Formats: sequence, structure tokens, C-alpha cells
Amino acid sequence: MATVSDPPKIVAEDLPEYEINKVFRQLIKFNGSDLHMQVGKPPILRIRGTLRELQMEPISKQKMAEMFDEMMDDRNKAIFVEEGGADFAHIVEYEGERWRFRVNLFTQLGNPGMVSRKVERFIPNFEGLNLPPVIEELCKFDQGMVLLAGVTGSGKSTTIASMLDWVNHRERVHILTIEDPIEFVYTQDKALINQREIGMDVKDFKIAMKHAVREDPDIMLVGELRDRETFETAIHAAETGHLVFGTIHASSAPSTIGRILDLFPQDMHKAIRSSMAFNMRGIVAQKLLPTIVDTPKRVPVVEIMTFNPTVRKLILEEKDEKLSAAMRIGKSEGMQQFNDSLKFFIDKEFISRATAFEVSPNVEELKMILKGIDVKAAAIL
Repeated sequence: MATVSDPPKIVAEDLPEYEINKVFRQLIKFNGSDLHMQVGKPPILRIRGTLRELQMEPISKQKMAEMFDEMMDDRNKAIFVEEGGADFAHIVEYEGERWRFRVNLFTQLGNPGMVSRKVERFIPNFEGLNLPPVIEELCKFDQGMVLLAGVTGSGKSTTIASMLDWVNHRERVHILTIEDPIEFVYTQDKALINQREIGMDVKDFKIAMKHAVREDPDIMLVGELRDRETFETAIHAAETGHLVFGTIHASSAPSTIGRILDLFPQDMHKAIRSSMAFNMRGIVAQKLLPTIVDTPKRVPVVEIMTFNPTVRKLILEEKDEKLSAAMRIGKSEGMQQFNDSLKFFIDKEFISRATAFEVSPNVEELKMILKGIDVKAAAIL
């Protein structure tokens, strides 16, 4: 009887040993998030949000150019010369494990420079992030769109990664992510996951989104909805049976509606409002605040607007100014405003009142809430 032999083992090639890898290993050792390198300065690490210099000699222009040159292949060298910068991934081995970095090389004042971000491998769960329970409900839709709003550095990517990983451990679905850059690498469990990085795997968001609808995804992550075409493609995917997650730069959940409309000419606003009203499932706006305890160091303050009949009606009727009142009335459905989240973290003694008052959109209302005074929503209909 014929037998089937075991397949040959694949031995990973040794990674090339570059001098700059010694600096990357310091970033890993000190659990930093970003590495900055500038001519005439020692390497600088971002650790817990703060920039800190390594105790090393300042790096000369020639030395910097030599270290960067050995990292780039011929393609990236050509891009760097032509465009004055290049984006690519770099892998470093540290204590038997491989760590991935997203590298941006650039030229400033005629000198080479670099900013590199460590791609995180551990994705915290909802409890670890202190997110409200309704976040889980936003992961259970079969189709539609869920947006995370906030400024750069507000923790949107971490929250959305936690949401996708929740699905990964529970559903046999195909998750496709399109990111710039990839900030978390998922360990596949029940889900099939493909991650595409702009610049490295595909030229731009436009092409990636064009390909996405042909790649049979159940769930899509669009790293950032930054222009009209990307949003149109994403909302079309939501309309045709996909669950689409995305991030957008907006200061609050209600203001996200206006931020999206700004991408389009006035004569399209009615159609876009209709599309949002019937396909959007929720908007989570987020701010990241420092704590007054050792663990956690920072917490996400969030407001959540789910799309119940009242919210949909207000959007269709162009009454965006009443969305905040609708959120207050919708607390029983899991909606909350920033002040509700601030009160939660003050009560847990995670953040100071001074910090809360500094970021609150309505300080007087927050003071009333902290005193136990029920803030009534204005009539909205």
C-alpha cells in the first residue's frame, strides 16, 4: 500500500542583521510604540505617549544614510529618491520572536529621517480597555456600517481591533482589512483574516476598495474614510450585505454626520443622508485620557450613537442639532455621551475631575451629573 510521506519542513531564512536593528530592539525592550531618528540627535522612543531620548551618541548624516540604505530594497530606494520618502515594513528578531515595524523614511532639511511604529501583536479585549457593554452589540450585525470617530491618537485603532478580534474568536467569517498602516496583526481563530497595507500590499485605498468587493469578505475594515470615493465604496459594501468598520476624523458622534457630508457636494447630501440613515448601525466617538492610577495608564472616554428610529428620522429630516438629545433619551438602548463616560471613570477613580472638566463638551452639565442631578433631554420631535 502506498504511503504519504510527511511534507518537508520549511525552515525560515535568517533575518539579515542590520546595525539599526540594535535601536529597534531598544524600542521593544522598553515597550515603546514609536521610534524617531533625526540627524544630530540620539534615537528617540515614544514610551506611554512621551518622547524619550536613548542614551546614545548623536547620529551623523552619513551614519544615518548608511543605516537607512541597508534597510531598503531596490524598489524602495528608487521611491525614496523620486518622492523624498518611502514606506515599508521591517522585521526584527528579539529574544526568539519576530517583531514587525511600519517604517516611514523621509527627508527633512536635506537630511534623512525616520519614524517607525511597532505593530502590536496583543489585542486587548473590551474589559481590558474598559469599554461599555454595548460595544459588543455593535459587532453582531450581519451588514451595515460602524464608525469609530476621533482625532489621531485617540485609540480608535485599538478599539476597532478589539471589536474585530471579538468576532475572530466567535464567528466563521472572512475579515478583510485595508489599513494605512497596519497597527495590529491578528492571530486567526475561527475567522479567516486577510490584512492589506496601503503602500506595501496595494497602491492606494481606491484600488484596495475596488479589489475588496471581489475578495468575498463578510466583514471589512477600512482604515480611514478620508475622501468621497472611499466612503462611497464603503457604504455601497454595507448596502450590499457586508458589515463595514471604519475610522473617521470627527470630534463627536453627532458631528460625524456633518463630517461625512462635507466630503460631498450639496446636491448629493439628501442621498447620502438616506444612505447613512438606513445603513449606519452605530458611531462611536472616542478620546484617550491619562489616568491617576498605575494601571491602566490611559482610558478611552467614549460616546455612542446607535441608529434607532429616532436617530434615523432626525438625520433624514436634517435635524442634526437634536441628535445629542436623542442620545440622552436613548440611554436604555446603550447610547451614551462623553459626560456619561467621564462620570463612569471619575466614579472608578481612574481620572481626575480636573482632567474631566478640561475635555468635557459641557462642563456645567457634567457637574450636575456628578451631583446626581438628572439632566433632562430637550424635546426632539
